[in-house]
This record gives sequence, structure tokens and C-alpha cells, in this order.
Amino acid sequence: MQVTVVGTGYVGLVQGVCLAELGHSVTCIDIDPAKIERLTRGISPIYEPGIEELITANVAAGRLAFSTPEGGWAPLLSEVVFIAVGTPMADNGAADLSYVRSAVDSIARAATGPMTLVMKSTVPPGTGATLQARFLAHADAEIGYVSNPEFLREGSAVRDFFEPDRIVLGGSSVADVERVAAVYAPLVDRCAASGLSCPIVKTDVASAETIKYASNAFLSTKISFINEIANVCDCVGADIDSVAEGMGLDVRIGRHFLGAGIGYGGSCFPKDTRALDFISTLNGYQFDLLKAVIDVNNRQRLLPVIHLAKALPDLHERTIAVLGLAFKPHTDDVRESPAIDIVPLLLEEGAKVRCYDPLAAPLDLGEAVRCDTVWDALSGASAAVLVTDWPELVELDWARARSVMADPAIVFDGRNALDASAVKAAGCVYMAVGRPGAHRS
Repeated sequence: MQVTVVGTGYVGLVQGVCLAELGHSVTCIDIDPAKIERLTRGISPIYEPGIEELITANVAAGRLAFSTPEGGWAPLLSEVVFIAVGTPMADNGAADLSYVRSAVDSIARAATGPMTLVMKSTVPPGTGATLQARFLAHADAEIGYVSNPEFLREGSAVRDFFEPDRIVLGGSSVADVERVAAVYAPLVDRCAASGLSCPIVKTDVASAETIKYASNAFLSTKISFINEIANVCDCVGADIDSVAEGMGLDVRIGRHFLGAGIGYGGSCFPKDTRALDFISTLNGYQFDLLKAVIDVNNRQRLLPVIHLAKALPDLHERTIAVLGLAFKPHTDDVRESPAIDIVPLLLEEGAKVRCYDPLAAPLDLGEAVRCDTVWDALSGASAAVLVTDWPELVELDWARARSVMADPAIVFDGRNALDASAVKAAGCVYMAVGRPGAHRS
């Protein structure tokens, strides 16, 4: 099937490349000529394991092409067009839909034949109805609309595409939903051949849009809840690891997203929870639970600074190493990373901050220094804060780390990912979230 994907970011590029791998003929469009030129040469603008290999293979096979709309949109369109442009967060928490509106408007004006427009970008409930009334209803061609939210995780997006928990399709007509379901038919067959389930949820547009927001809001709630329990553990002397294990064995709860730490970040959870809160308020409903989730996550990022300020009254004279800048391991994405808040707070306390991340994209760190190696960051540091649980940081040689650190060599484990006994055996002072017992020698 001929497919067009508009946008070559984290969502669009994975969508286009993986659809080509399924056998479709895919054209990926982006307004950035430099990005398209790099993609044509097999260079991905994002770090995602496996993506460049798939780009190279499918371009060589003739199933994947990249283009800009500079020569006009019409020649690039097909019977199924996926919209996967960014919807960044505005200052008031709302989703900025300017890129979505621009893309839909351009397509509606250029369309010369029937097509189905598929929304992969994360848009608030009600957006589909607005786009249809404002743009698609006035197009010269018949354009159907389907909401097809994405549920990929950065760092494992390619695997997630080929092993989906579900595919959600919300359409204005049965014919449009079935047309998009046909795009995914090879994926369903591939999953079945591997013994995997690939359920397709077919519903209306507004429900599909809400499923995306509800899913991310629930997972964010689970993270904030376990972080609140971790804070209680610090108060009463309980161990959050044991508590989470005991909770997770309940099949009604499950173990996923019960890892305590300094909170969530990234391009989805912070943006989507705030957007859902904004939508609720706009419609006259106070989503108090979600407001609390957001507040807890914001407060959780303060923990390393609070603990270090108590342990080091002379923090303004100290060097602090911040280990990890990406919001999670196996990605270069720094959007909403806890480090964005932690580094300025440490600088405000007068500390000298040295940062290290093996892959993170460039980031404005103010007066903080970004080091080339973890050892450069740790050299002379009185404390280290683990922000991102990269394998190389989790498996660090702590004896060597202690030899280059200054007293008292505090290690704040912001992800509860380190072996506390190994850190303490090396002569470091160990701190974590909800692990009071691990702090003791």
C-alpha cells in the first residue's frame, strides 16, 4: 500500500520506517531540507536503537523515500496519510497544535482524490472533530479521519512498534477505520506468526484521543504514587523496594512503573498530564488527582538538592557531579529531564556542577560544565547525583569513583538503581529514595 507520513521526529520516523519494513511503499515528509538530506543518506536525526539499519535497508529496497513539500504537497500524498508532527506544550499547559493545523490545512488544500488522514500526533480529545469541521469538510476531495495514537517508548520504539500491546483506531466511518486496519494487517500477521497478540481497538475519534491521554495520565499517577510511598518509607523506616515488590505481586496492581526515584520526564508524561489537566479545567472540571500527580513529580526533583544541602552545610563550596542528562537511558532526549531542574538548583546553592551523559543532546547548563567522561565529572566532587540510570553508570567501578572523589563522597541514587552495598563498600556515603535502611553502614 502507498503510505505518506508527515513528520520525521520520534513518532513519524519510527512509524514510516517500520511501515516500510512491513512491505508498504512509504514517503516521509518534513519541512526541514537538511533533515531530509541526512535521512536520504541513512543518518537518523534521533537516537533510537535499530532505526538507522532499517532506514538503510528499506531505502535500498525502494520501499522508503524522504522528501520536503517544497515542490508541492499533491505529488507526495497517498490514499493513507499519517500526521506525526510535534505538539509541544504551551506555557499554560495546553498542547500547541499549530504544526498539526498547518499540516492538515496543507493536505486538505492539496488533495485531489479520496484519502484517509490518520492522526499519530498526540492531540487533545475533541481535536479530530475540530480539524474535520475546519479543514477537511471544505476540501475538494473526500478526506476521512482516523485517530491512531502512538504508545511507543523512546529507546525501545522499534521493538514496541513490532510488538504492540494494542493498536487503537478511532474513526468517523467504518470504511476509514478498516482502511487503516489494512495498513496494520501485515503487523497483525507478523505478531500472530511469533505467538504474540496484537489486538486492534476500534472506536470513535474522541475515545481514541482520550485513550492516549488516559494511559499516560494513569502511568504518571502510578509513578507519583510510588514516589509518595517512598517518601513515607523514609519517614517510618520501611524499604520501598520491599514495599513495591509486595504491591507488584498483586495482579490487580502489577510491578511495572513502581520504581521510586526523582520522577518522570520526557516528551510524553509531563506534556500529556498537563494537557489533560488543562482540558479538564477548560471544560469546567477540576481534575484534582491529576493536579496532585503533577505536583508530586515536580516536588520529587527537589530531593537530591534537599538531601545534599542537609548533608553539606557548605554546599556552596563543593563540586557536585550530575550523572545523566537524558530523561531516561538509551535515548538522547533531554526534554523535561529532572536534570533540567536539578542543575540550576545546585548552581543557585553556590555549588560547582560537573555533568556527564554518554548520549544526551546539547543542553543549556548555565555555569555547569559538561564533561567528556564520568571520571572527569567525578574528579574532586564531594557528591554525585545519579539522574539517569544508564548501564555504564549503574555498573560503575565505585572503588575507582571513590578514589577520585573528595570527602565525604556522597552518592545520591535518584533512580534507586545502584547496589547500595557496593557503593558503601567503596567508602562512599549512600543516599536514595525510600531506602532508609540502605543508608546505614
